[in-house]
Amino acid sequence: MANEVITKDDALVRMFFERMDETLKRFSRLLENRKPTLNGEQFLTNRDVSEKLHISLRTLQDYRDKGILPHIKLDGKILYRASDVERLLERFYTK
Repeated sequence: MANEVITKDDALVRMFFERMDETLKRFSRLLENRKPTLNGEQFLTNRDVSEKLHISLRTLQDYRDKGILPHIKLDGKILYRASDVERLLERFYTK
């Protein structure tokens, strides 16, 4: 049995690293779309809610000011419970 030297140019090594790159890209895409939870509740940012409701940030501020949409202000950052946004949508849903 002869000793064989495996280099980075070996087909199996290249294939291994290509698959690793694909896996890392998939994980990166998953992490980009991940929203952290606290006690099972998902929190959304101004941008998240604005995009979800298709409204401007100014309209969203009006919703906060008028008490239409509950929010949490933490060190200048505003967060919304996803469940509160869903409740708002259900409240104004018309058939």
